[in-house]
Amino acid sequence: MFRLRCGSSFLRRLLHGGTVNRDQVLQQLQVCAAEDQVLDVVGKNKAKLTVNHVSTAVGMLWQFQREKPQMLRTVMVIRCHPQFLTLRVLAENKIALMDDLTLVDMLYSFLRFNVDGHDSLVQQLVSEAWLRIDRLPMESLSKFSMCLSDLNLQNSPLMGHITSIVDQRLSSIDDARILTSLMISMSPLVSPRLRDALISRAEELLDTMDPAKFNNPRRIVQFMRNIKHSYRPLLDKCNKIILINMSRLDAENICMIMGLYQGLQFNSCDFNLAVKPRLTELIDSSTDPHSFTKLFVALAPMASQEIRDGLENTALLLADELTPHQALAVAEALQYIQSRNLNLLNKIASVIQRNLHVYKPVEVTRFIQALFQLKYQNPELYAKLRQILLKFMVRSVQPYEVTMLIRVLSMLPCQRLEDGVISRVEAIVTQCKLNDLNTISIAVAKWLRNDPSYRHNTSSKCVRLLQTLNRCGRERLQKADRLDLLLEELKYTTGEWFEEMLLDETMVTLKRMMDQIHWTNVPALCHFLTKINHICPPLLDRIATVAIKDIDKIHHWGIYATILPFSVLNYDSANELYDASIQCVTAHISTFEPHMLVLLGYTLALADYFPEALVREIFSIEFLGKLDAELENLSDALTMRARLRLMELNRAVCIECPEYQVPWFHENYCQQFQKQGTVTASPMQQQIHNMLGEVLGGINCVRVAVVTPYFYTVDFECVLDKRLQPLPYSEPSTLQISDRGKVHWGTSSEDTTRDVLPPGAQRVAVNFLDSKSFCKNSHHLRGNALMKKRHLEILGYLVVQVPHFEWNSMELSTPNAWKEYLKKNLFGQLSS
Repeated sequence: MFRLRCGSSFLRRLLHGGTVNRDQVLQQLQVCAAEDQVLDVVGKNKAKLTVNHVSTAVGMLWQFQREKPQMLRTVMVIRCHPQFLTLRVLAENKIALMDDLTLVDMLYSFLRFNVDGHDSLVQQLVSEAWLRIDRLPMESLSKFSMCLSDLNLQNSPLMGHITSIVDQRLSSIDDARILTSLMISMSPLVSPRLRDALISRAEELLDTMDPAKFNNPRRIVQFMRNIKHSYRPLLDKCNKIILINMSRLDAENICMIMGLYQGLQFNSCDFNLAVKPRLTELIDSSTDPHSFTKLFVALAPMASQEIRDGLENTALLLADELTPHQALAVAEALQYIQSRNLNLLNKIASVIQRNLHVYKPVEVTRFIQALFQLKYQNPELYAKLRQILLKFMVRSVQPYEVTMLIRVLSMLPCQRLEDGVISRVEAIVTQCKLNDLNTISIAVAKWLRNDPSYRHNTSSKCVRLLQTLNRCGRERLQKADRLDLLLEELKYTTGEWFEEMLLDETMVTLKRMMDQIHWTNVPALCHFLTKINHICPPLLDRIATVAIKDIDKIHHWGIYATILPFSVLNYDSANELYDASIQCVTAHISTFEPHMLVLLGYTLALADYFPEALVREIFSIEFLGKLDAELENLSDALTMRARLRLMELNRAVCIECPEYQVPWFHENYCQQFQKQGTVTASPMQQQIHNMLGEVLGGINCVRVAVVTPYFYTVDFECVLDKRLQPLPYSEPSTLQISDRGKVHWGTSSEDTTRDVLPPGAQRVAVNFLDSKSFCKNSHHLRGNALMKKRHLEILGYLVVQVPHFEWNSMELSTPNAWKEYLKKNLFGQLSS
């Protein structure tokens, strides 16, 4: 009996001890359903809270917030709660007791609640994580790297340490989410070698991951945008996964992805076609300021006028509820669509004006650019904005920021440029890249033009600043030793200052770096050569050699940029390059965006190449329908360019390849295009017109601005019979040049039926070629001028081209010399 009582007593103690040892505080936390319940448990158990309790409570608070829509989150309310302060104090006191996972999770959660980076809690958590960094698992390392990005420590030695660890352990990372988060955080520090390794690993992981996780490809696209590296195969793969998830994307994600694509200059027809209906679906549910702003920014540029009007009406109703940054986003969207809704613009401007004190310099400049391009009239606001820019300028020390500020300052009206602005520019100019120097020079030149006192004072600060810009630009080019970095600086560098002061030095530098031309930088170099309209045989020969050798490595989208300078600049020593390019394009013809295939077809036509597979693809009914759908969602400028190139390609195929039996379907387009413009004859064209009248024996023997079949315009047309005698036209030309040089389209130009020529007679086209018809550094004829000559000859014309440099030469300085020149060109070709 005694042993039985002892056994029973021991069992009761054991059971009682089990109950006591259960973690009641943790149980109370785990059953909480809202933030206030968690904070209530914290308040009642302050003295009992362990590291595990604090970690659980903080994690639950953030999880509750994360599950709410952005507009319903109460981060500020929780952060100011007394019990949240209790959690912060306890966490700081227990850092040494935290395991590695808890340490990083705690830092991540506190930063989500906007705890200041200078707070001692955050500082100590970061310091402790740094001490343990070599042993952190990859998931924690990824989360820690995101925390460092939140703290603006992307370029810190600590992030450099993380980059080194990832470099060593890259092959062991098997989770796409972990890798893509690390890629974004490390993007400012990755070397070209590590960049390629990260892209390769990401490409492998995308093939094995769940395609429903669209954030992984979105982060990869963000990484490429951050490092300004567009690797097309991976972009295509990311885009396919994003398209699969289109029905799950909200306006915020779509807006973010569209911004990334725009930054990478990546156009996807399938994405554009899928985005528009998805955004339209979201209109009714996007009623709060946050979601509506994202919807407005993404949908307004591609929406029909009816939908756009509805969006603007909603924006007007919500304007007073917009945050400063939401108002800025709406203003930029209004700029993009060139809105004329003055009520909405006034309202948005008012919201922004009330909040100017919260904007950073780059945000103020964006707002000014939007107002300026919308031609918004408000002198008082502009004066206030100018004063704000000047205050930013005085404090700014970063070259890119000073450049941005001075560019926008030059847009605003002012009588004189303050000495303080010039001094600030002088202080940073030696650190500026070529594109920054170019931007500053354009702004300074504008002030010089607007203020005559600068122009007549050679010792003025503005003049000296321009001289300094010239010197810094030349020195930077002379010291350049990496072609890839130079091309990045030249990408957006253009204008009079660059062409006059630095273009020759730039070409010397590029030729010095010819051995660095590689298949990876060929498209960028070709784009630059096309932009500056500068023919350089040694560079083009080197490009052709490299491109032919590695044509299979150049992504097929890069083929267009690669052959562009050869066609546009009329460089005829690239037959092998064209053949290799056509093979590559034909093999991938179905993967091109419609507008890009049109541009590519026109570029080949310039060089007299008409691959049958490409022509038949472009002029198929299915392709043209897809092109129309795509152009509805592209910018107005790109749409106009694509339509013009399609017309020119249609014309070229009809004239040069009638065997393809492609119909001419641009008659109405050309007539409308013709009516929209007015022709103004230059003084030289007026002079040529008068001289031709004298040479041919009467002004009635010359027609002006004649429109040919397929809508080429010939400056002057005449007909010579078989004895080389000019034939007068039966009716006087209705397109005579007026005293002011104006040429108005008349009925005769709209009638494309041709007069029947007598036997043996020859129709002659006389075209004046201005500087736009030639390469800038030589008298070499450009591809479009040569193609026009080729086509006019096929249409039956004898083509006489009058280059501006011949007509303006010292040899042709008298009326008799000009007449002899015209006679020689008109009659000499026929008699020979």
